[in-house]
Amino acid sequence: MIYEKKKLKTHIKDYLVITIACFFYAVAISLFLDPNDIAPGGVSGLSMIVNRLTKIETGTLIMMINIPVLLLGLWKFGIRFLVSTIYATVVSSVMTNYLAAYPPITEDPLLAATIGPALVSMALGFIFKCGATTGGTDIIVKVLRLSFPHLKTGRLFMISDMAVVILSAFVFENTDSALYAALGVVVMGIVFDIVLYGADGAKLIYIISENWKAVSTRILVELDVGITYLEGEGAYSNEKKRVIMCVVRKQISPRIEEIVKEEDPAAFMIISSAAEIYGEGYKNIFSEKI
Repeated sequence: MIYEKKKLKTHIKDYLVITIACFFYAVAISLFLDPNDIAPGGVSGLSMIVNRLTKIETGTLIMMINIPVLLLGLWKFGIRFLVSTIYATVVSSVMTNYLAAYPPITEDPLLAATIGPALVSMALGFIFKCGATTGGTDIIVKVLRLSFPHLKTGRLFMISDMAVVILSAFVFENTDSALYAALGVVVMGIVFDIVLYGADGAKLIYIISENWKAVSTRILVELDVGITYLEGEGAYSNEKKRVIMCVVRKQISPRIEEIVKEEDPAAFMIISSAAEIYGEGYKNIFSEKI
């Protein structure tokens, strides 16, 4: 019974997040992108292009184009995934049509090309985290991720969206709009990956120091950062060495450099970027990769 209540609360929370995210998605399309002829790719961008050719409302086109894609989602991910995705698709489409009646928030194409795509990618990111999509290339990207899990979602969106951007240049007959749309695609890719994967930009640090005890003590006490000792051996001297290894968020990395300089200016230190970190304080290794 307790488990069922928790499950119900989780579902309610997920659908609430999806609804709010759909609203911001619709704001981005109807009040930033569509009025400024900026098609940022995906089904929404394709719907804007078809709207100019047929005069059918953009929100309605989003729903129509999504029908075959939703069938693909049903085949690949099952009915549970499809229910939440249909909900997100319908809500975002209806809200897009509703908000289209209001004047745009800005007519500055640069603002529209940056804020609009940022809102879209944030909305899509939170919808993805709830196990749904708004249909369209969202589903296609999830299908591609099954075959190419090493590719980040934002990159896949960027590749697929560029085709729509190029098409928009011909339909809108405006090269500037297409260039602004290309800028929007880049913004979407960056923001999307930040929402899904975080902006931590963690650093992997190796420290080889004669004064390893003082260095590790200060890192543990002053920064509350976990460290691991690795056993090393100098190839030339054959001396045993203790190597300090730690992973920290990029904001903390300069402080570790200061500690090492203060304790042992002759220390050998390697700092590299760590793209994805699993474990306490970072991502859950058991969570599904998005």
